[in-house]
Amino acid sequence: MRLSHAVVLALTASNLRGLRLLSLVLGSEITDASVAAIASSYSKLELLDLSGSSISGSGLGMICNVFPETLSKLLLALCPNIISSGIQFAAAQLPCLELMDCGMTICDPNSEISNEEDNDSDLQRTPNSKLHLIYQKLIIKHSQLKKLSLWGYSALDALYLNCPQLIDLDLNSCKYLHPERLLLKCPNLRSVHASGCQDMLV
Repeated sequence: MRLSHAVVLALTASNLRGLRLLSLVLGSEITDASVAAIASSYSKLELLDLSGSSISGSGLGMICNVFPETLSKLLLALCPNIISSGIQFAAAQLPCLELMDCGMTICDPNSEISNEEDNDSDLQRTPNSKLHLIYQKLIIKHSQLKKLSLWGYSALDALYLNCPQLIDLDLNSCKYLHPERLLLKCPNLRSVHASGCQDMLV
């Protein structure tokens, strides 16, 4: 709870120019301004975990601009301001990515992680103002990505992946993902996690 923008500024002032791994998890007060400070101080990051932060597409754009040649692991789970187009943009702009975790980024606001019986009624109860959160599609084409985690991405209903090196795909609790809207061009895929998905998808 104490992970804030001020903490990030203190870290960036500590002259750790060679830092390669940075994980600041569940810092809800970490914002795009924090990303700007990180980007200006650490140019060689290989792993960046800002799961649970409040960064948006602007912060994600800064990450893509600064770390295209070094970043191989990007974790943005539980970041409510990240949308599917931002995830697609990051995948396109970060060619060295091997691991990407976007779990719980876009969710039906009325849904639980558990797979409930009343999926249809959940949709009917969702206010019109929140309909943009439901029925998102994700298209990712990447030559190096080996692990993609979309767990709890309950607003996802269409997924198209062209990732020849992908080995592990986590779709747990993607309960609205339709089988006919799933296209996988991933010849090396070994593990697919699909707990809480539709039976036909499994």
